[in-house]
Order: sequence, then structure tokens, then C-alpha cells
Amino acid sequence: MHAFDVLGDPVRRRLLELLAQGERSSGDMTAIVQAEFGITQSAVSQHLKVLRDSGFALVRVDGARRIYAVEAGPMREVDAWLEQFRGFWAPKLEALATEVARGKRGRRP
Repeated sequence: MHAFDVLGDPVRRRLLELLAQGERSSGDMTAIVQAEFGITQSAVSQHLKVLRDSGFALVRVDGARRIYAVEAGPMREVDAWLEQFRGFWAPKLEALATEVARGKRGRRP
């Protein structure tokens, strides 16, 4: 599965957002995602499987729990692909930062 196919799903993006904060148990993530998306435990498990199988997440067993963590490799690949487009928005963001700074200077008493 292509990285953007994995990231194209809002549930999988949310799971990765949770994992970006640090390791989490599958039960913890399932509870959060079920509450936010109204999907079943089985559906969350399938999304976690896609993340594992596509290399976006690692899992380790801790007793009866499965602990997940982000695997950075696929995210680096996505970042490398996006690099070719940064030139389109970088100058605009720099111009915005300049205008914000000018506005702050103009408001000083």
C-alpha cells in the first residue's frame, strides 16, 4: 500500500497523531478512536494492522497488552516526496512572517 493511501484515511491519521505523542496501548487508542469516529473495536484493529503492515507503526507485546509506536521511516519518505513542493509555499510563509512582524511593530505604543 502506498504511503498516501495509508495517510488518506482519517482514522489512520488520527492513530498516527496519537502515536506521535509517544507509545500507546492498542486499548488506549481504540477507546479514543471509537469515541471520536464511532467505529467498532474490530475496525480500529484493522486500521492498526494497516499501519503495522505498511511500516508506519511498530508493535511490541507487554503482557496482555500490545504497545504501539511510530516508525519514522515511512514518514521520512513522505517528507522527502513533499520536499519538491516546499518551494511553492516557503516564500509565501516567509512573506507572511514579515507582515506579521511589521504589524507587531506598528502596534507598539
